[in-house]
Amino acid sequence: MKKKIDILFIDDDLIEGMKFNRALNGMAYDCNIIEASNGEDALNILRQKQSLPNIILLDLNMPKLNGIEFLKILKEDDLIKQIPTIVFTTSNHRIDILECYKIGIAGYIIKPLKYEDYKEIVKKTLDYWAVNELV
Repeated sequence: MKKKIDILFIDDDLIEGMKFNRALNGMAYDCNIIEASNGEDALNILRQKQSLPNIILLDLNMPKLNGIEFLKILKEDDLIKQIPTIVFTTSNHRIDILECYKIGIAGYIIKPLKYEDYKEIVKKTLDYWAVNELV
């Protein structure tokens, strides 16, 4: 039996959110998805601390507070910095990848263009985190 995974999905593109939720349909996961459209909204959700997610899936290119700015603030907060954060973005720029790992991410995934590849990446990601001990 796979454990329940609470995911904070941060992406400003509504279509990406719909695609992510669609990819989850039919998978054998018990997921609770909390969505935020930018880093600022995500921090507000996390600071409410009613129920913290097990993992964060984070896009980098967003308005108000981009992914890297969000990561820097997240990793300075002792109560939420331990949440595994996986960058899930279209950016394949080496400087972004290095900066994110330097800040302390758990993984960096480049979103594939084809839906079937996207769905497979989501499955592999959840397979990995479903067997990890989560906080």
